[in-house]
Amino acid sequence: MHPNPAFRHDDRDLHEALIAQVGFGMVFAATPDGPRVAHVPLHSTGDGAVQFHLARGNALARHLDGMTALAVVNGPDGYVSPRWYADQAQVPTWNYVALELEGRVRRMDQDGLLALLENLTAANEARIADGKPWTMDKTPPDALRKMMTAIVGFEMEVQAWRPTFKLSQNKSAEERTQIAAGLEAEGSPAMAELMRRLIP
Repeated sequence: MHPNPAFRHDDRDLHEALIAQVGFGMVFAATPDGPRVAHVPLHSTGDGAVQFHLARGNALARHLDGMTALAVVNGPDGYVSPRWYADQAQVPTWNYVALELEGRVRRMDQDGLLALLENLTAANEARIADGKPWTMDKTPPDALRKMMTAIVGFEMEVQAWRPTFKLSQNKSAEERTQIAAGLEAEGSPAMAELMRRLIP
């Protein structure tokens, strides 16, 4: 998390929306084999927990149950050029959105894993505009059971939410307008939109 408190945004609904919109993150843990990271689809339960699954052969899968781990969700980001400031005698920086979630992890049973897979599938199928959503009942039960033996489900009870919304809050309103315009012109429209919407 960025040390500057100006870049914290403690709106829990916004954090939940970030998890839902991005839908993907990284889970880090210190294991007996050394530090490890897994890249995973994430699902928030809405009551203070996030769920994810790993391939059974993943280096974290055999260690995570009962551990404290860190999950990270990255949102939009973009390079900020000093040319967008009134005073150009400054240095470049990077605007970004990130959410760190720290908590205790427990392994899910097969029913929990199935519910997680159904939730992830429904959420992501809903994003596809054309056609009828795919549902898990299209997979024959025996094939689904076999596939599920290859993955392990986990739930993290989040004990600390550490957000960073670095959106040039430390600059003047005029400079923020210039920075947002520059970011949009250079291909970072999501970052520009967040700057305009979240910072008065």
